[in-house]
Amino acid sequence: MNRSIEAIPTWSLCYIINGDASGLTDEEIRMVDEAMRKNNIEIVSPRYNEDMCTEPYFSHYPFFGLPTEVEDCDIIYHE
Repeated sequence: MNRSIEAIPTWSLCYIINGDASGLTDEEIRMVDEAMRKNNIEIVSPRYNEDMCTEPYFSHYPFFGLPTEVEDCDIIYHE
C-alpha cells in the first residue's frame, strides 16, 4: 500500500467517503468512479488541522475534474 496527499474536489467527498451520490450527476459519479478505479484507490481521508477542521481551498489542478474547491486528503492506494 502506498500513501499520498491529493487535492480532492469537495463536491465528491460525500460520495467517496459515505457512498452518498445524492446531488451528483451521472457524469460526476462516473468521473469519481473512474479516478478511484484508475488509481487503485482504497481509502480517501480528509486532512484535519489542529482544530479538527478541514481547510478547503480553490485549485486549478484538482486530482480529477475541472478547477474547483478542494480539500487535501490522505490517499491510500496500491500499485
